[in-house]
Amino acid sequence: MNTIRTAVDAAAAENDPILNISIFAAFVAVTLFIVIRASRNNKTAADYYAAGRSFTGPQNGFAIAGDYLSAASFLGICGAIALNGYDGFLYSVGFLVAWLVALLLVAELMRNTGKFTMADVLSFRLRQAPVRMAAAITTLAVCFFYLLAQMAGAGGLVSLLLGINDQIGQSVVVAVVGVLMIVYVLIGGMKGTTWVQIVKAGLLIAGAVAMAIWVLALNGFSLNTLLESAVAASTTDPQDAILGPGLKYGSNPWDFISLALALVLGTAGLPHVLMRFYTVPTAKEARRSVVWAIWLIGIFYLLTLVLGYGAGALVGPEAISAAPGGVNSAAPLLAFALGGPLLLGFISAVAFATILAVVAGLTITAAASFAHDIYANVVKKGNVPPDGEVKVARRTVIIIGVLAVAGGIGVQGQNVAFLVALAFAVAASANLPTILYSLFWRGFSTRGAGWSMYGGLAAAIILIVLSPVFWGTDTSVFRGVGTAIWPMSNPGIVSIPVGFLLGWLGSVTSKRREDRVKAAEMEVRSLTGYGAERAVEH
Repeated sequence: MNTIRTAVDAAAAENDPILNISIFAAFVAVTLFIVIRASRNNKTAADYYAAGRSFTGPQNGFAIAGDYLSAASFLGICGAIALNGYDGFLYSVGFLVAWLVALLLVAELMRNTGKFTMADVLSFRLRQAPVRMAAAITTLAVCFFYLLAQMAGAGGLVSLLLGINDQIGQSVVVAVVGVLMIVYVLIGGMKGTTWVQIVKAGLLIAGAVAMAIWVLALNGFSLNTLLESAVAASTTDPQDAILGPGLKYGSNPWDFISLALALVLGTAGLPHVLMRFYTVPTAKEARRSVVWAIWLIGIFYLLTLVLGYGAGALVGPEAISAAPGGVNSAAPLLAFALGGPLLLGFISAVAFATILAVVAGLTITAAASFAHDIYANVVKKGNVPPDGEVKVARRTVIIIGVLAVAGGIGVQGQNVAFLVALAFAVAASANLPTILYSLFWRGFSTRGAGWSMYGGLAAAIILIVLSPVFWGTDTSVFRGVGTAIWPMSNPGIVSIPVGFLLGWLGSVTSKRREDRVKAAEMEVRSLTGYGAERAVEH
């Protein structure tokens, strides 16, 4: 293994950009063909937003896994485990637990109640215009900052995967990803995007399984031997510190608790994940997709333990930290150690495919939210021609794509962790309280919904702007400038309770009585699915 590690240190620079680009181009060509074929029946809003509800449970399960397993899940967690061991694996645990919360608590209930977007559920028994506007704004905020993180991540990975180190080259790659994203969503809609997610999820999980089996084979299929190898290669003091807690979060456990709250609760409020459940025809298929998604996501996050410690053992923490891309280079360098340039090229293509698929899913969610919630239901009050909503959605896709490219280029070279933190914090602080209150509390009011969404959004953004993410440290957006007023990098420990508190306070102080018949109908529909298919048809 020392021989392999030495070879990686010496040969990591022998990346073959042409091979990587060729593999990536082949993936793009295949998926574009799939998208074009899938787009033949995109005529109505249900076709464009929800793929005509034509996907089976297993297919949607793969698509959900594709949406959820982002580049951060593959590249970021593997690197975190390679460098921080136990504390890095907590990300895998957190993301998996978060998915269970989302699936078991809100997913099927929202699918039974809604039609195309999260706002369909939140406004079901409340005043349409103010609730849809607030829900659309929080949805756009989550999607936009998530998009920025993905686009900026694409540029940051270029150095390692394609050998492009200058700012202009990285900006070009960000623009290319943006153009491909626009093409996928513009042509294929939700159906095309879903097929891209299915293909990408299959490739990602297959690549992870192959690499994990390879790593275990080198260690006699013994996890204990693998951990001993990782400890031997560790640069921590003592070396076995990577097997226990404290390397990453020992100095400020409250920051970890805050981050954990945002991740675990924020996932249940991510609109692009929840929108996936509108692509199946029945509640039974929604439950089947839940089972498939749990198995696929759970297997993948267990594999990150093998891949992370395998990268630490075979590549070494020093080589990972010194490589272009830093901690994000652990999985690609492990691929190079195992299979040379060919496997590195495949993993590179999968990494780009992951970014491409996630930004496509985010873009169609944002476009649907604007076109369906703001344009069709607030501006036009439901009086739109059959194809009018889809036309507006397609124009919105182009605008969102351009903004995402410009923003991704603008944050190149900066710490983009705050973008992901903001997306999850907004989802946990603004969306989730309103979702839970809408589904489970008959006393919830329009005022409570507005206060919860706008208040949670404001609290999350203000606290992040005042935190070390922006000020006072070497990794801040404004490096070494000023002093952070809020000591923690994630606002979840404060902003999430604020969202719940404002939702309750707004409801109990509201004099307006909401429609009790609608509340009863929503309860029956959410729990049984009765009427959901009929509502879709109309």
